Amino acid sequence: VMMKFVVLVLLLQIYIVSSVRYEPNWDSLDTRPLPEWYDKSKIGIFLHWGVFSVPAVQSAWFWYQWKTQKIKNVVKFMEDNYPPDFTYADFASQFHATFYNPDQWADLFEASGAKYVVLVTKHHEGFTLWPSTVSWNWNAYDVGPHRDLVGALADSIRNRTDIHFGVYHSLFEFYNPIYLQDVANNYTTQDYVRNKALPELYELINRYKPDVLWSDGSWNENSTYWNSTEFLAWLFNDSPVKDTVVTNDRWGKDAICKHGSFWNCQDKFKPGKIIKHKWESCMTIDKRAWTHRRQIQIEDVLTIEELLAEIAETVSYGGNILINVGPTADGVIIPVFEERLRQMGQWLKVNGEAIYETQPWFEAKDNITFPGVWYTTKKQGNSTAVYGIVTFWPQDNKILLGVPVTTATTRVTMLGVKEPLKWSVFKNVAMQIEFPVLSYNQMPCKWAWVIKMENLKNQ
Repeated sequence: VMMKFVVLVLLLQIYIVSSVRYEPNWDSLDTRPLPEWYDKSKIGIFLHWGVFSVPAVQSAWFWYQWKTQKIKNVVKFMEDNYPPDFTYADFASQFHATFYNPDQWADLFEASGAKYVVLVTKHHEGFTLWPSTVSWNWNAYDVGPHRDLVGALADSIRNRTDIHFGVYHSLFEFYNPIYLQDVANNYTTQDYVRNKALPELYELINRYKPDVLWSDGSWNENSTYWNSTEFLAWLFNDSPVKDTVVTNDRWGKDAICKHGSFWNCQDKFKPGKIIKHKWESCMTIDKRAWTHRRQIQIEDVLTIEELLAEIAETVSYGGNILINVGPTADGVIIPVFEERLRQMGQWLKVNGEAIYETQPWFEAKDNITFPGVWYTTKKQGNSTAVYGIVTFWPQDNKILLGVPVTTATTRVTMLGVKEPLKWSVFKNVAMQIEFPVLSYNQMPCKWAWVIKMENLKNQ
């Protein structure tokens, strides 16, 4: 009888969950629980790829910077290298993706330790990387590669890895005449939304079934213009990914940092504190751009030490980190970006326990040794582990931590090192931990080391 009762309760719970219908308003949509996989994942890869990858000298805003902002070096670049009648659309035929090998990309992303990938499928230029039925002759199937670039990567990711596949989509387009007409009409019309933006979104979801829908380009209008809540109600109620998909907050200027499965708030967002609502920092390995730039210099590239410090800070504040690498127009992820991703993967193989599936501790950073020590925590069976991610190796092999409160049974280890570490209470105000004496070859990793503390009083 008891077993029948348990089964009945479980079935009832499943029915209640599956029968929840979200209304097309923010109050209702905001009650949808965050699918667990996303918070557990912590690390994603962002890919800015498009027609802007052909000139590859400034940014994804190249067209706008050339024609509207008239940025001097962009205008000069065009004058020096192209005939006067050359248009931005002429770049599309040079977007060949000649060496695009999505299997290689998938293998690299797996080696990086990332748990999801977000491909820019259409940026503000309006060019779609899939054969969109509402982007005639301005897509990667009709011109340029003559290939479904989105579908190819989705297939490789799913066939070769356990990584979640996601898509970025820009709502607005710089120079789409239908959009510009809606703007001129003071948004009393929604012809662009109904005939272009929304049909693309439905196509992306139904065709590629992504687990992340990363919206952008909504900062000029409210979500009512974009019909965002109607679309999201369909996404969460009836779409093929209704149970797994997550979205960000860029669905209208009224939604940013307020609504969505997770918040981006702004590019390279750093809250400086623990935020209860799930958030994500999207950032770049090239400090100067989201896209591949042919003139990139090594000093423009984050070092692995800088990248790991960004990861530690973001995760300790409760965020996910979306790390951008811009492929070339040929479809190559340049060696310095590949190296950073592989180094990150080497580090996560040793230290991923302190990143994946963790939660913020009650303090994100240490109050004595800072900058350089970031905290995360995780339940392990009946106990709780606290991790201190130390971004430097102390000169005298000793580190003082002010936040952990010890007990007689406190145990301290370093991830990747077998023997426990010695620790003591320092002047009744701090915990002093002795780092192990190791030769270079014995080091568990080359950058950023993780101290694992168990049986703390304040765990």
